[in-house]
Amino acid sequence: MKGSLLSLCLFSMTCCLSWMPTAGNKIFHFGLCRVSLSVTEIRAGFNAIKTNVQARDPIRTLSILSHPHSLHRVKSSDRCCITHQLFNFYVDKVFKHCKTEDSYVNRKISSIANSFLSVRRKLEQCHEQNRCRCGQESTEKLHQILVNYEGLNVTSAAIKSLGELDIFLDWMEKSP
Repeated sequence: MKGSLLSLCLFSMTCCLSWMPTAGNKIFHFGLCRVSLSVTEIRAGFNAIKTNVQARDPIRTLSILSHPHSLHRVKSSDRCCITHQLFNFYVDKVFKHCKTEDSYVNRKISSIANSFLSVRRKLEQCHEQNRCRCGQESTEKLHQILVNYEGLNVTSAAIKSLGELDIFLDWMEKSP
């Protein structure tokens, strides 16, 4: 009896701990999808290299994420999809082409990329469970981001997108 009670207590504690975010993590609600994410950790890594990365951006007159309608006024029903697509965008396009001669910057980029991979996996699960639907608005917004990105050479576009990471992080934190 005592053994089964102890097992039940341990099982209950394990379940409770698995639902709690780890230190520094915050639960984000992207439509019907909930994702635990440490924006503080990502932002700290980005802030450590922000000046260096933005100094490498040769084109100051164009923005990839700040285009007049890219991330503004996203419907709550499209938040999961656009967020999922942006994590895919950063993992598949941006981080792959952000290599510098500075090993410290490369390590920070790699750390941010690993955080994005983890979140992307969680968003992919939501997408597979049909809790993350893509409407026309999210498709159009991603299309505009890709047009902005593909209008530059690969390296310049990747550096510019990485330099604008704070725009994406701010948008995630400000959105309901």
